[in-house]
Amino acid sequence: MPCAFELCYITDRRALAPRPLLPLIHEAIRAGLDVLQIREKDLATRELLELVKGAVDAARGTSTRIVVNDRLDVALAAGAAGVHLGTQSLPARVVRQQVPKDFLMGVSCHSLEEALSAQSAGADYIVFGPIFETPSKLVYGPPLGLGKLREVAARVTIPLLALGGITVERVRSCLEAGATGIAGITLFQACSSLEDCVRALRVEFAARR
Repeated sequence: MPCAFELCYITDRRALAPRPLLPLIHEAIRAGLDVLQIREKDLATRELLELVKGAVDAARGTSTRIVVNDRLDVALAAGAAGVHLGTQSLPARVVRQQVPKDFLMGVSCHSLEEALSAQSAGADYIVFGPIFETPSKLVYGPPLGLGKLREVAARVTIPLLALGGITVERVRSCLEAGATGIAGITLFQACSSLEDCVRALRVEFAARR
């Protein structure tokens, strides 16, 4: 089944605490998010595998695709739809050679050079940022801004998701800069109703079509 790349929820159970993560994953799937990236780097392999399997089971028969941050082994073992690679992950070109053709491969990028490299390596989509200032991305330095997003969007042909400080009110400016989708943590975890949030986001996408 083809996968849309408009809305991507990236999990962070520590920021979510004391709320449990799996029920929110179920809610995200019911809300119709396109991609759900399980990004729990500190979980032991067994715990991560159980979490991913639970998410995969919940998403079965829906349009939501479960991808696992960095851990290709867990993604394959759990039957996830794909893997998302960061700067410390296996090289994208190496991963593409080891996985089935329909296995999704996303790559986090912070520059035009990285984005072009990911595309040439066979990435299915790029998560680019941080676009706006956000505490979780301060390690990457100042925000890249809409100008850099526009520059990358003009050069890549695969789906490009804007990340970092994304709010419903900022989605339209990202789309106008050339992003084909958005990704977020706080956007989806801090809202009072994930279903209402997704509905509002879809309105912004519909307005650009």
